[in-house]
Amino acid sequence: MSASESSLRVLITGAGSGLGRALAQRYAQRGARVCCVDRDLARAEETQRGLTGQGHLALHADVALDASMQALHEAVVQAWGGIDLLFNNAGIASGGAMVATTMEEWEHVIDINLLGVVRGCRLFLPGMLAQKQGKIINTASFAGLASAPNMMTYGVSKAAVVALSDQLRAEVLDQGVQVSVICPAFFQTNLLQSWQGDARMRKFGEKMMGNAVDTLDEVADRVVDAVRRGVFLIMPTRREPGRWRLKRWAPGLYFRMVRSMARKLAGAG
Repeated sequence: MSASESSLRVLITGAGSGLGRALAQRYAQRGARVCCVDRDLARAEETQRGLTGQGHLALHADVALDASMQALHEAVVQAWGGIDLLFNNAGIASGGAMVATTMEEWEHVIDINLLGVVRGCRLFLPGMLAQKQGKIINTASFAGLASAPNMMTYGVSKAAVVALSDQLRAEVLDQGVQVSVICPAFFQTNLLQSWQGDARMRKFGEKMMGNAVDTLDEVADRVVDAVRRGVFLIMPTRREPGRWRLKRWAPGLYFRMVRSMARKLAGAG
């Protein structure tokens, strides 16, 4: 990391565990100041204590609450004057078919996975525009690019994050702000601890994570490198670029794979 990069102010939501914690560690190792944000303050503080260097913060915020995010913004501006990198990383896992998903479940997942990103962007983008530089990195999922059975709320919420990121990139293209979106598939992390919905899909997710070829450390390293290079669509798990090409170039074949997966899940029920 260059001298200018070593002075970065980095804010990461969902920094209490998983990818958020791994990213915090990597930016701290490169000399950046990191603000670790989580709705579980104890976990954010645990991440902060494990970081190298000085000047880091651990703050509580619930991305689903306007007032909580507003308070976070005010605290960070007071402490640092602003930020250079924003990772809208907080989210929850969910699964279930359309007819089996309640409106309360829809609202809960959308409020966190999509509107949590919206809240982060709305609050911290003005400061980046004023300083004419910054990077916003939103965590979506490969499920937001390619459909999978019984992941209705999760897939829709993550597809919306991809669309939001693409729209925002076009909006700030010439104003010094870089936008990226992270779209991993299954890798070795603890995302399923936040699972909402269909128990069969949770078991399927556990199996897929158990068979994942990508470790958390590998995914975090690839994300940091891609952000440095200005990549918009970041697919940090190894199999997904090929699957993404398959869906675009041979959609019929891809959807036969999806249909086969749906039948297996139906049989498991």
